[in-house]
This record gives sequence, C-alpha cells and structure tokens, in this order.
Amino acid sequence: MSFKGSGTTAVQPIDRYESGVGWIAYPNEEMERASHAVAVHDEESDTGEPDVWVFDPVDGEDVDDLLADLGSVAGVVLGLDRHKRDAAAVARRHDVAVHVPEWMTGVQADLDAPVEQFGRRLADTGFRTLRVRNSSVPPWQEAAFFDGETLIVPEAVGTAPFFRVEGERLGVHPMLRVVPPRTVLGGLDPDRVLVGHGEGIHENATEALREALSGSRRSAPRLYAKTVRSLLGV
Repeated sequence: MSFKGSGTTAVQPIDRYESGVGWIAYPNEEMERASHAVAVHDEESDTGEPDVWVFDPVDGEDVDDLLADLGSVAGVVLGLDRHKRDAAAVARRHDVAVHVPEWMTGVQADLDAPVEQFGRRLADTGFRTLRVRNSSVPPWQEAAFFDGETLIVPEAVGTAPFFRVEGERLGVHPMLRVVPPRTVLGGLDPDRVLVGHGEGIHENATEALREALSGSRRSAPRLYAKTVRSLLGV
C-alpha cells in the first residue's frame, strides 16, 4: 500500500454538511487519508465566529480556505496515535494547540506544537470521547468522537477500498475484523460517520455502522483474500 501522494497538493473536498467539511489531500493515494473540520458555535465568543476543530489533518494548499469558510480554528485534534500527520504544522500556523486524549501515550514528544490533553469531553465542542482501543499488542491507541449526530472514527472503520469487500459501504479495519469495536461503537445512532480513510457515510449511517460491525468476522476471509491479491498484483 502506498502512503505517499502523487506530487500534487490540491485537496479534494469531501463530506460537506452544515457544520463541517472534510478533504483528501492526495486523491490518488491508495489509503485515501481523510481529514475533517467541524464548526462549533460558542455563545461566549468575542468574534461571533464559530470555533473550528480540525481532526487528524493532512495539510494541503487549499486547506486554510476550507477552514476559513467555517470560522476560526480553535484546536487540532489527534484521534489516533499514529495519525500525527500534519497536526503540528496546522496547529502552529493557526497558533493553537494539538489536543490529545489524556490516556494516549508516546505522541507528545513527536509533536512540534503546544499540546493540551482532554478527557471524556473534547473541550466545549459537544463531542464526547470514546476510547475505541488502547492496546500495546498491536500498538494501537484510538479515540472516536460523537456529538449525538456526527461520529468521527479515525481508523477502526473506513470506506477506502483497503477496508471494504464488495457490498459493504463501511468496513472494519483488517486488523480488527475478528475483534471489531462493537461495545464502543455498536450502540450509537449517528446521522453521519466520518472516517480517517475515505469519504464519510451520510445516508443511513447508523445502518451502515451496525452492518459493518455485525458482519465484520463473517466477511474477514474475503477481505484478507482481497488484500493478498492486491499485494501480489493479481
């Protein structure tokens, strides 16, 4: 799998809705790394502009234009320990901190920007923090975020081809297929699911999420076979 871009920095906007937008910085990338920004209205704001929270960003030349359309950047959020991506660069440019779950370890030293920790709630955004995985074998620290309407999942589920088999709109990560995060995500009823790889789900999102989790083990052999064929080029 390729994680490098094609050389262009023109981002592809995705997942537009009333309070948010996403983008894929390198559309030709196989893993389709997706980033998101969500606008939160703060009644105590001096400017009257919404606060914009940026999740697991990959930078690009048009990113600041997308963010400016929503409001003023209030913080950058790291939802997966290996999703440092360009979080520090975006935070420095907007003079804000990178926000990291208080239980997530081993990431702060690699972030060349101010870091703030948060717990069960992400500041005053309305998003509660869901601990999807906190494991040393394999190393995997992931938090999802849910505000009652929008669910943001950095890695456990995705829509990029790497995550899905034929017939699936949303798929569980190959490494979690046998142990999907049903306890954490299974009881949620989101209007939309935004993911760290691929475009989000905006229609019948709750159904797509439940089908992904319930069918994870059953479809695992097909996904593994597909992955092997891709690696072998057959």
